[in-house]
Amino acid sequence: MYRQNKQFTINDFKLPFEGKLSSENRWVRMAEETPWDEIEKRYASLFTSELGNVAKPARMAVGALIIKVKCGYSDRETVQQISENPYMQYFIGLKEFKPERPFNPSLMSYFRKRLNFETMQDINELICKGKDNDEEPPSEAPPSSNEGHNQDNSASGNSGTLLIDGTCAPADIRYPTDLSLLNEGREKLEGLIDFLHQSFKGKTKKPRTYRQKAREQYLAISKKRNPGKKQLRRALRQQLGYIQRDLKHIDRYLKKFESNPLDDKQQEQLEVIQELYYQQKYMYDHKKNSVPNRIVSISQPHVRPIVRGKAGAPTEFGAKISVSLVNGYTFIDKLDWNNFNEGTSLISSVEKYYHRYGFYPKEVLVDAIYRTRDNIRYCKDRGIRLSGPRLGRPPASSESDKKQQRQDAKDRNAIEGKLGIGKRRYGLARIMARLQETSETVIALQFLVMNLEHRLRIHLSFFTRHLFWVFKERFFGVITPASNKL
Repeated sequence: MYRQNKQFTINDFKLPFEGKLSSENRWVRMAEETPWDEIEKRYASLFTSELGNVAKPARMAVGALIIKVKCGYSDRETVQQISENPYMQYFIGLKEFKPERPFNPSLMSYFRKRLNFETMQDINELICKGKDNDEEPPSEAPPSSNEGHNQDNSASGNSGTLLIDGTCAPADIRYPTDLSLLNEGREKLEGLIDFLHQSFKGKTKKPRTYRQKAREQYLAISKKRNPGKKQLRRALRQQLGYIQRDLKHIDRYLKKFESNPLDDKQQEQLEVIQELYYQQKYMYDHKKNSVPNRIVSISQPHVRPIVRGKAGAPTEFGAKISVSLVNGYTFIDKLDWNNFNEGTSLISSVEKYYHRYGFYPKEVLVDAIYRTRDNIRYCKDRGIRLSGPRLGRPPASSESDKKQQRQDAKDRNAIEGKLGIGKRRYGLARIMARLQETSETVIALQFLVMNLEHRLRIHLSFFTRHLFWVFKERFFGVITPASNKL
């Protein structure tokens, strides 16, 4: 059965909140948990000049970036969603609903540049300092002097559990091969030659680049499923020769100009391709497959190969980060675009824990790669239990030791799960930003959003637990514990 409905206009549509926003909305609760005043102070310190146009408020800049990461929108879609959602407009600091766009989508890139990695790290620390978080380590701290770093004094004040792990945040680049990189570099050099020749068009003859022949030779190998080693080396030699020829043509053109005719982007691109040529020529001549600071993307020359040894992706291309987890809050202890041994970051992670809370952790749960002699000695001197078996020949472990190791492995699932959530839900598996500084900002922002949502869950659990005890006290006469009173 179907009943015919009478169509209505926009003037007949009624708002469900009757002119007021619901206090239970997620964006309203998230706005209440975000320390906007402290963020405003740090954001204002970035502007040292009184000249120029007035910048957008800190709440609008940070709030828009949080909405983008949380919902997985593009820059344009983020601004469109904000213009349609009154709750999002409240979250970014607007005092009334406005159907037009609050700012141009192009400003999102400026927000990411202005709020750099260090600034996002400071904001993340502010979010993690929630007063309603009773899961933080106790406030008692060991002596603040250097004598407090010995085993006797630190062991008496150690508290909390620190989980440490490393991962890679892959960049959004095509899987790099030597032949495809050389072909891309050759095509960009040909574009630069066309640009430089415009000033001498009709005066001198344009140099030959053999671009059509070079393209055919590249496609002849790239279309093969399994080209032989001799065929591949021959194709590499051919592309190297074309690039060498093009670089000489560009050098002759530049000498004819009194000043450099290339803009900053073109000059940077030329320098990247020159470095790529030197690296590929070195590997070809010496028959090697690696070189320091190897370029794997012309558009993102800061990206480096990170050998992880995983079954699905033995080598990833992006930034490597060392992450620590404390009571559900995640911190980035180290970010580097070059590969590094994860075990070398343990001491710095523990020291950051000490400076953050004022005392050392009681235990540190890590992978086997962190159990080096230096790390074991460092933790032993400070009364910290480091998870995992001891070095050397495996001893005849007792049942209690085996039980402890199994429990440590279970507890470490928390940080593995956090990294998995970051990659599946918040975009940590593919960083879409192009520049190095904006990519670092996006990575820090993803962990910031995860911590903000964790703080919301803690606040909600406190409120639910408080209502539970109030109910038992009113109807059953059970006295509410002091720890559950708001």
